[in-house]
Amino acid sequence: MLDFPFDTAPAPGEIVTVRPGILWARLSLPFRLDHVNIFFIEDDEGWLIVDAGIDNRVCRGQWRALFEGPLKGFRFTGLLVTHHHPDHIGLAGWLCDTLDIPLMTSRTSFLSAMNFYNSPEIFAATEYSRFYASHGMPPEIAALVSTQGQEYMRMLSKPPFTYRRVEEGEVLRLGGRDFHVLAGDGHCPEQLMLHLPEENLFLAADQVIEKISPNVSVMAFEPAGDPLGAFLHSLERIRRDVPENVLVLAGHRLPFHGLHARCRDLAAHHEDRCRIIREALRNGPVSAAELVPLLFPRELTPHEMSFAFSETLAHTNFLVARGECAWQDRSDGARVIRAA
Repeated sequence: MLDFPFDTAPAPGEIVTVRPGILWARLSLPFRLDHVNIFFIEDDEGWLIVDAGIDNRVCRGQWRALFEGPLKGFRFTGLLVTHHHPDHIGLAGWLCDTLDIPLMTSRTSFLSAMNFYNSPEIFAATEYSRFYASHGMPPEIAALVSTQGQEYMRMLSKPPFTYRRVEEGEVLRLGGRDFHVLAGDGHCPEQLMLHLPEENLFLAADQVIEKISPNVSVMAFEPAGDPLGAFLHSLERIRRDVPENVLVLAGHRLPFHGLHARCRDLAAHHEDRCRIIREALRNGPVSAAELVPLLFPRELTPHEMSFAFSETLAHTNFLVARGECAWQDRSDGARVIRAA
């Protein structure tokens, strides 16, 4: 095993020791964000795995390389999944079955994974392509985004039929350590995070990540949702409940210090995006689809467009919820946002 450096990440098949009894591995993803971090926490009778990776041939192969290499001979006691996005829960069923271990996660994550796995057609529903089109997206692009753009949500192995619920306020006793469970929102409902006060360690999942902003999206099945408001509220609670000088282990990129500063940076990033929208509205009402190039000024794949559009809508819904803007229907049938 390698010593822990802050400036490099483990290559596929490698394990890094973060602290005694805390290990770090990394799995590949087939996206622009090309990896997900996996952690291992030593328990009394083995190791608890934190997150699973996406279900594809590459990730399964990288897990096998770990089991045949640096993790050979390890005993595992469970799998804790932080949230229901497929890069974190996708291989949960396969891992639990392969290792004969229980799944531990939030109720939201378990039920969401079961729903997505058993109803894979959900994101291709005509209702959802109409949703995208109603906000000014050309119908042919809307159809593409609601199918190819959501393909990653189908990258799930069959979830276990049972799970052990983990919820906010709980204390997980693992290997003589007390991990305090927090839950965040905005990036994903009921996203689980672990705080280890006595060692100044914080497993933040995707709520707070070094250098990049977690995606905050309005989902087609909750079109009036305010995930950005929920995300900003979660950042405030993290700053209140977790010290500034913890070592943060996030679901992507590198570990880092400076949690409160990072939370402030993320809040400022979203406030700047709201500013861009407010300035655009000086010229009159605009649809969410017309705002996407202002917030994401580069060429986007259907997968990226689904995230970009949904995050743009998160900002418009947030401005409406704050009373700064309002929705109206344009003469061409598109729903547009205007200054209130």
